[in-house]
Amino acid sequence: MTTAPATGPGPGLTRRPGPLPPDSPAKHHPLSRSLLRALPLSPAVVLLLLFLAGPIGYCAYIAFTDLQLTGQAAESFIGFENFRTAFGDEAFLNAVWLTLVFTVVSALIGQNTLGLALAALMQRASRSIRTLTGGIVVTAWVLPEVVAGFLLYAFFRREGTLNAILDWLHLPSQNWLFTLPILAVSFANVWRGTAFSMLVYSAALGEIPKEITEAAEVDGASGWRRMWHITLPMIRRSIGTNLMLITLQTLSVFGLIWVMTRGGPGGKSQTLPLFMYEEAFQKSMIGYGTAVALLLLVVGSLFSVIYLRLLRTEV
Repeated sequence: MTTAPATGPGPGLTRRPGPLPPDSPAKHHPLSRSLLRALPLSPAVVLLLLFLAGPIGYCAYIAFTDLQLTGQAAESFIGFENFRTAFGDEAFLNAVWLTLVFTVVSALIGQNTLGLALAALMQRASRSIRTLTGGIVVTAWVLPEVVAGFLLYAFFRREGTLNAILDWLHLPSQNWLFTLPILAVSFANVWRGTAFSMLVYSAALGEIPKEITEAAEVDGASGWRRMWHITLPMIRRSIGTNLMLITLQTLSVFGLIWVMTRGGPGGKSQTLPLFMYEEAFQKSMIGYGTAVALLLLVVGSLFSVIYLRLLRTEV
């Protein structure tokens, strides 16, 4: 009697798969598979559309109307009239210039540079010094904006702490909030926001392999050369991310400046958020104020695009 040969695959052989059944999930259209994968995200997308995209879209519509808080029965569509008015308004152009000064001095130069310097110094400091310095800097960061504004107002005012120190040192004092208000509020923003940059750079510097810096030190590279040729290129992405975040945060600072100077004197510290608030809520010109807010949103978007393009560049 003969035995039927085995039908299974031999050693080292694999069985070829047969045709898929018509109702197999693998036969689903790629679009259907993508929709099924995106289904768990649908609640978050709905919330974003409802509470983020919806208000932004409504504000964009208001920016093209003459809506006012008082004395108006209904708004009317006026096209780009609010934007033409803004670019012909000297107060608006002054607010744009002061916003750029405030952002460059307090964020790009102040917070970014000081945060990096503190992070680099704390790497070489003892544990007690790191704890004390980190506690002081982070405390200034976690303070509410209004509280920080009152503290810095007490520091810079005519009878404040700064002038008391200058008088004790027999140096000339002045009313800083009157003579140099934009620099005073810029320093206040540096004092309050440096902690974020310090934490970002501390984490970035901690990821640099010690072997690289030790090898450069053995080769005779000075501290500045190691910082410029090794440290900064290796934390480039952290620098770009930090710059983007602190720039967007600084562009929207309102409470700190409002408490210290209210944009004065004579508009010398009136940045775009304060100008927008004055036009929309003090002068009741909601349409015009919203147009300014939309322009501020565009400025922030341009900064974000620039930083994101820099982050894509390889070292």
